[in-house]
Amino acid sequence: MSWAGVCASCCWRLAEAVLSAPARDEERAPLLPKASTMERPLPVQSRPDAPCARDPYPDIIPINRASSEGPRAGERRVLGIEMPSSGSLQGPRVGSATRPAAVLPADLELGTTRGELACAQASGAEQGLVKLEASSSGFKAGSWAGSAGGVDLANEAPFTYSSREAQDWGPTCELEAQASPWPGRWGAAEPDLASAGSPRIPQEEHPNPKGPGPCGDESSASPEQKREETRQQPLPLPGGELPAVMLLNGDCLDKKSEEPKENGHEEAEPSDEASGQEVIVIQDTGFTVKILVPGIEPFSLQVSPQEMVQEIHQVLMDREDTCHRTCFSLQLDGNVLDNFSELRTIEGLEEGSVLRVVEEPYTVREARIHVRHIRDLLKSLDPSDAFNGVDCNSLSFLSVFTDGDLGDSGKRKKKGIEMEPIDCTPPEHILPGSKDRPLCALQPQNRDWKPLQCLKVLTMSGWNPPPGNRKMHGDLMYLFVITAEDRHVSITASTRGFYLNQSTAYNFNPKPASPRFLSHSLVELLNQISPTFKKHFSLLQKKRVQRHPFERIATPFQVYSWTAPQVEHAMDCVRAEDAYTSRLGYEEHIPGQTRDWNEELQTTRELPRKNLPERLLRERAIFKVHSDFTAAATRGAMAVIDGNVMAINPSEETKMQMFIWNNIFFSLGFDVRDHYKDFGGDVAAYVAPTNDLNGVRTYNAVDVEGLYTLGTVVIDYRGYRVTAQSIIPGILEREQEQSVIYGSIDFGKTVVSHPRYLELLEKTSRPLKIQRHRVLNDRDEEVELCSSVECKGIIGNDGRHYILDLLRTFPPDLNFLPVAGEELPEDCRRAGFPKSHRHKLCCLRQELVDAFVEHRYLLFMKLAAIQLMQHKANRAESPGPLENGTSEARASVTPEAAEAAGEEGASGLAKVKELAETIASDSGPAVDPKSREVIQNACKAVGSVSSTSFDIRFNPDIFSPGVRFPESCQDEVRDQKQLLKDAAAFLLSCQIPGLVKDCTDHTVLPMDGATLAEAMHQRGINIRYLGKVLDFVLRSPARPQLDHIYKIGISELITRSAKHIFKTYLQGVELSGLSAAISHFLNCFLSSFPNPVAHLPADELVSKKKNKRRKNRPPGGADNTAWAVMTPQELWKDICQEAKNYFDFGLECETVDQAVETFGLQKITLLREISLKTGIQILLKEYSFDSRHKPAFTEEDVLNIFPVVKHVNPKASDAFHFFQSGQAKVQQGFLKEGCELITEALNLFNNVYGAMHVEICACLRLLARLHYIMGDYAEALSNQQKAVLMSERVLGIEHPNTIQEYMHLALYCFASSQLSTALSLLYRARYLLLLVFGEDHPEMALLDNNIGLVLHGVMEYELALRFLENALAINAKYHGAKSLKVALSHHLVARVYESKAEFRSALQHEKEGYTIYKGQLGENHEKTKESSDYLKCLTQQAVALQRTMNEIYRNGSSANIVPLKVTAPSMASVLEQLHIINGILFIPLSQKDLENLKAEVVRRHQLQETSKASSGAAAAAAAAAESREEAEPGLKPGGAPPAPSSV
Repeated sequence: MSWAGVCASCCWRLAEAVLSAPARDEERAPLLPKASTMERPLPVQSRPDAPCARDPYPDIIPINRASSEGPRAGERRVLGIEMPSSGSLQGPRVGSATRPAAVLPADLELGTTRGELACAQASGAEQGLVKLEASSSGFKAGSWAGSAGGVDLANEAPFTYSSREAQDWGPTCELEAQASPWPGRWGAAEPDLASAGSPRIPQEEHPNPKGPGPCGDESSASPEQKREETRQQPLPLPGGELPAVMLLNGDCLDKKSEEPKENGHEEAEPSDEASGQEVIVIQDTGFTVKILVPGIEPFSLQVSPQEMVQEIHQVLMDREDTCHRTCFSLQLDGNVLDNFSELRTIEGLEEGSVLRVVEEPYTVREARIHVRHIRDLLKSLDPSDAFNGVDCNSLSFLSVFTDGDLGDSGKRKKKGIEMEPIDCTPPEHILPGSKDRPLCALQPQNRDWKPLQCLKVLTMSGWNPPPGNRKMHGDLMYLFVITAEDRHVSITASTRGFYLNQSTAYNFNPKPASPRFLSHSLVELLNQISPTFKKHFSLLQKKRVQRHPFERIATPFQVYSWTAPQVEHAMDCVRAEDAYTSRLGYEEHIPGQTRDWNEELQTTRELPRKNLPERLLRERAIFKVHSDFTAAATRGAMAVIDGNVMAINPSEETKMQMFIWNNIFFSLGFDVRDHYKDFGGDVAAYVAPTNDLNGVRTYNAVDVEGLYTLGTVVIDYRGYRVTAQSIIPGILEREQEQSVIYGSIDFGKTVVSHPRYLELLEKTSRPLKIQRHRVLNDRDEEVELCSSVECKGIIGNDGRHYILDLLRTFPPDLNFLPVAGEELPEDCRRAGFPKSHRHKLCCLRQELVDAFVEHRYLLFMKLAAIQLMQHKANRAESPGPLENGTSEARASVTPEAAEAAGEEGASGLAKVKELAETIASDSGPAVDPKSREVIQNACKAVGSVSSTSFDIRFNPDIFSPGVRFPESCQDEVRDQKQLLKDAAAFLLSCQIPGLVKDCTDHTVLPMDGATLAEAMHQRGINIRYLGKVLDFVLRSPARPQLDHIYKIGISELITRSAKHIFKTYLQGVELSGLSAAISHFLNCFLSSFPNPVAHLPADELVSKKKNKRRKNRPPGGADNTAWAVMTPQELWKDICQEAKNYFDFGLECETVDQAVETFGLQKITLLREISLKTGIQILLKEYSFDSRHKPAFTEEDVLNIFPVVKHVNPKASDAFHFFQSGQAKVQQGFLKEGCELITEALNLFNNVYGAMHVEICACLRLLARLHYIMGDYAEALSNQQKAVLMSERVLGIEHPNTIQEYMHLALYCFASSQLSTALSLLYRARYLLLLVFGEDHPEMALLDNNIGLVLHGVMEYELALRFLENALAINAKYHGAKSLKVALSHHLVARVYESKAEFRSALQHEKEGYTIYKGQLGENHEKTKESSDYLKCLTQQAVALQRTMNEIYRNGSSANIVPLKVTAPSMASVLEQLHIINGILFIPLSQKDLENLKAEVVRRHQLQETSKASSGAAAAAAAAAESREEAEPGLKPGGAPPAPSSV
């Protein structure tokens, strides 16, 4: 194993990251950085003095300005060594003044698995570079998500927030602005869309250096956050394309001039993105204006020419001293500025201009906006919206553990911190071995939440609206207020402002009351009449602006919390108004109409996409409309199930009813009119919407111009499945039979086709691997299709071609579809397949299809290479055509291919590729007939539909009941059947073993059910195979190392089975009995109490007269009480039965206690899993699950039930490509350029998604790590803090990703000398992991090593030993007693024993470590020698101690005792160890290495014609490294290994 070898595996499925999140216009601040207009990654500068490309985030990552931070453009990091341009790296440092360069080690040799898109991998020295997520010893921040490739930069998705310096967070953040820069929303006229701010390409007619650049939008940087420095911005070059390193998988039709030759297997040519191009830069100079506001001192504001006037409004509405103003205009020299003008277009606006804030008269709309804004300010610290899951609020607890911001305030805290006493004792439940799993610690009490009561009541008066005579006096509305002093007052909102009137609750008197004080702002009026309000409101705003902006920004999609404390229900006029008015999701901004969702969704897809700015605007529009649609659909579905929406067919039976609300069509997941009779009835109808949603997601991703899908959201709520869809124009006016012009409405009996649909769907067939085929209709006529028969084509009244019912987009899964007369391959039969499933809609996942095709492509290349080499060797007999036989025949060739390819393999495969492309392009007789035959044989052997090129496609109608094929297609059908059988066998023989192997190697580290499911899905394994995965784990020779996987799998199997039962159970519960029914179910599921009794709702109120039962009740209005008779024994029997029937796994547990004991589960974990899966929210308190005297749950413990929402996540494709390019650069050694590209990706992600998104979160994490490697600890800390906040907000406070983010942040805190904060964060991470899984998890070893090292550093030796010894035990279990991880654990424990002067124990552990190193690496390896040296050192100390003891025994108190040299560990040595266990190595270099390195740097700089500038940097680097060698001639015990001797 090479210590400097590094895996170079890149992100390939960022686009499938969990959860994504849009933000509303009103709530998304114009705080975020402007999108750069770059169309390509930042090119390398061609002149030494060329200015660096504009830093897209001046406030976040000052890469280009800090010349001493990291390599310059064009410099090279080889083996992670930085050659600083001047002096050593600056930044907060622990320990030595000079620092060696950073390298991230590959402790395990990790490979990329099948189907994984890897960016061009570096070779030789380039590969020995940076492994950002070392899978065995690094933070596996993302490896849990199931990435197969070791370095999971894939999940290092992006994020940023253009913050000002930490102390300026507050006033600069316009996060709660009410007025949107986009007032018309998406239904508005085009000018509004234009003003939304796509990045603009400067035109040639702008010679002005301040000329155009990106204009502001809701995600652009606020004026106060612009730096004074000049910024330079690269412009797109003509015809600019995305970098070659981006792999386009055959589905980006608009971005490619020609189709790929072979099924998406084209490879990007390795080329420098910037070759031969110069950077064109324009000046984008910010300037300062003075703002004059009535009543306060004038202040200056930094603005940018590209901003809109609207953004200055937003700044003022968020500033502490002006936040109470909403109705004002900005005037320059007496002229009112248009809100949607860019500042650069305003005449006379320049440096030093004075903008005057002028109060404007109110209208009813402005008055309502003002009251809403004041209410939001009063509620700004109140977490109740987050607990209730409304308005895209969610929880974050990071500030509780960091005691506020980690920015400059954190720097002030750290002065002299090593001298201050630190309380390191963790809570008892966090200590290793504790069985206590408290729930209350999940949501610690935040001091800021203690309400500062400004008012008792602020509400609309019952006297609204004003009568006609008062309207003519300017009255707009009336408010009723009870102040904190208990004074009841009525307030008039008039056109001129707010004043007290003389009305009371029962008497209307609109005349002004004394004091006769008219205020333009409601806050100013309340300040006059209530001293408490004045004091508390001021304090509240101070606290509000001190919070990190990411604690306040709305998330794009609602995140629900499964626990909540008991919060008081306060009176709230705005909430009440929202609940009971016709306001359907912010529609008050659109005059007099509800939103036409279909038109908005389709119009955004029709936006132009020729260049980067157009694509950004289009993607942002798609994302924005989609997030709004999802929110509206969720709200509508809940209203439907709660019985608040009238059905459009009210006379039908409840299950058959359909609904329209807010221009969205809702249907229930039941089999209406026996539509799914042949497919499984209601069960098939329940699963069809999710299959359809997967189809919509896939066709949206292919994004063919002219082909439209419906907006689709699937909502599970109260046991019902609701499908919400946008409405095709005109479809409600005609029968379905008349509308459908393509496909079948009766599963293949009658089938029609249409040439335009065939043309459009043909474009999707290659990326989706769908074969064009013919079927017979009811008149025995042949009909050609390019999709499944169920896919329907309808031309709407708007002339658009829509496709719907995409539930059979992917081929059927034959393992769960027994067909008479068809026999599956041996692999399937051995595993007990085919099995009958409860429905016949089982499909293979898209990931499985892609992996299968990738697998076949490799086989195709190998087969062809073998034959070509045989042909080349002029063998007497060339192999005959390979028959298209069974998978065994093919499999037998595969090993031969690997063997025969030998050393010529690479060149052979290259020739095959070239030959295949030549034949595919049909270049005629130029190709040797023998070579053509080779390709034909290989095509036939792998099942290609073409005989001249590799092209595998599936016919989705094979084995569909009711579908018939023409006689002429029988050969094709036979081949397709064989292909489906092979795919089913591939899943069992390759994908499931591959997943288990990855889990064994710990390249995949799931922590809970969701992350295990994601890991399965990424390999194309459906959840119905969970039982088979567990069987495979049980049979695995590495069974003990898979213990955590087995526990998570069993837990997932139990909770999913329980969810299936719970769904049916809830359908029989009326609304008034919901909390009683849910608490009874939870008692039966989790409580040890043997016979819980359900409390029927009749206990609370008794009705005098019985109503006759209505024939038709709302879907959620069932009134039977069958649920009340459930017992724990029955439920667990049903769970075991369900696990057997659905997952084919025998549980054999009669009670929850038996399950917990048998499988080592935790009840609190089961509670979390079932709550997340069903939407239950429970009270935050300690539950006594094990009490046999009373049930664990009462009906008061069930607080709410939320919807579980499935929807399509629109993607930011350009941002993702930039991200991939950045990762490739980092892997190749160009850290600086990689950092710039990833920063640019961050910029683009922000532009599309707004401030909050899961992909932005991972991008921030990667940036933080890069900055940490390059020595900028402060920047790393800042970015990682944002990543933690975002993960908490977007994924959940105890999501596995959040746990990983906490661990990263703790390391950066420790490196910045914030020791107590680092410990708090590690303790929090440990608590969350205990709650989510328990203690026995491989990740716990890494966490405990981190905690133990930090405690060792602060001399808490006993505590440190407890954690380190626990880590040692876990490592030994999961990695084997002889693994290098265990050796390192032994060494860490030995160091603590040494510090305690317990040399015997220290020697014992270090000997164990030495033995492992010697056995694994050999005697001559540096690690073995290092361990040997440390052993000698320990032995000497032990001997010295023994002599001292002997001296004492002999001479008593008169002994001459030599003091022992036992020193406390230095912070530097602790940090060094932390780096090793977390996958970062700082390596010393030999003189030879330095010379090689210097020569390499000089050579590269000469190539780029910058040798003159670089020589100084190289000399400085050499000098710095030489001085380090002199200062540290030898490694400390346990230090990093030396670098390899050659570059």
